[in-house]
Amino acid sequence: MEVKLLDTWLAVNQRVSASTQNQALSAVLFLYREVLAIDLGQIDGVPRARVPDHVPVVLSRDKVRRILAKVSGTPWLIVSLLSGGGLRLLECLELRVKDVDFDGNQVIVRRGKGRKDRRTVLPASVKAPLASHLGDVKR
Repeated sequence: MEVKLLDTWLAVNQRVSASTQNQALSAVLFLYREVLAIDLGQIDGVPRARVPDHVPVVLSRDKVRRILAKVSGTPWLIVSLLSGGGLRLLECLELRVKDVDFDGNQVIVRRGKGRKDRRTVLPASVKAPLASHLGDVKR
């Protein structure tokens, strides 16, 4: 009974995430079974919290074209890398010259989400304008 009350209290009063709720339930069950050696038997009415599926928002090609038509210069390069290379905004803004591989048509994202490095595509439409931009900045 106490396990069910704890689970409900966490979900309703504390508004914790589903994974936190499941972890707390597992911890309590472990406490009873392994530490206190109390068999709770079958616990009815305490379902595991469901972690919601998050569907990423992806713009259609038409929307991306309309956005790109409204910007120019450096903002155009940024938006093009975001949409064509799948970069997050901060990843794009923190790119360094050595992270762009023009020969291999790829971009190296360092310390991205989860502090992990990864490689992604360098869009063909960005290649020449980005090379020109880097040349201008170097001068």
